[in-house]
Amino acid sequence: MVFDRVSVPVAVCDVYGAVQVANPAMAAECGTTPGRLQGRDVLELFRPQEATQVERIAEALRLRHRSRYQVSVRWQAPDGAQRYGELTADPVSDTVEDTPALLVMLRVLAEREAHEQRPPQVAPIEARILALLASGTTTAQAARDTDLTVDGVNYHLRRLSSRWNAANRTELVARAYALGVLAPGVWPPTPASWEGPE
Repeated sequence: MVFDRVSVPVAVCDVYGAVQVANPAMAAECGTTPGRLQGRDVLELFRPQEATQVERIAEALRLRHRSRYQVSVRWQAPDGAQRYGELTADPVSDTVEDTPALLVMLRVLAEREAHEQRPPQVAPIEARILALLASGTTTAQAARDTDLTVDGVNYHLRRLSSRWNAANRTELVARAYALGVLAPGVWPPTPASWEGPE
């Protein structure tokens, strides 16, 4: 009962991503009812922006890692708008030995119209720092690669975190992909080809 009253779109999936149960908010994002989502693949409903994110999660689950995983996704809303957001998956089970289920939550970040008309306010140096972070670069290495000090890199990251209300660097990178700041499906990560403010 409590599950159905949660306003955040939530589903419980098996380890392969098949929906076992979904709340009405999750079903509403797909334009259907909770019962009709049962058995559907969550990554077909909400398409990943970057395939490598899913591959890393699958490998971590195979190794029985119990971390929280985030995937930048896009999907078509019932009204036809293209939406962007993040799926967060938390492995849950009664014991460590049990094969975990995945508690999946969806956060809607933007719709295509707003996404295209008002690009995120990210300076080229901020986009470069985000690309370096996405590739696993340390703050010290990012400082060397951008000719900034470590404090300078941290300053830009704090500004972005504040602007996007991001809790950590992982969320910053996920949002950068979801908002189109970083080009999807490209390695090493690179800023997308749009003009931001100087």
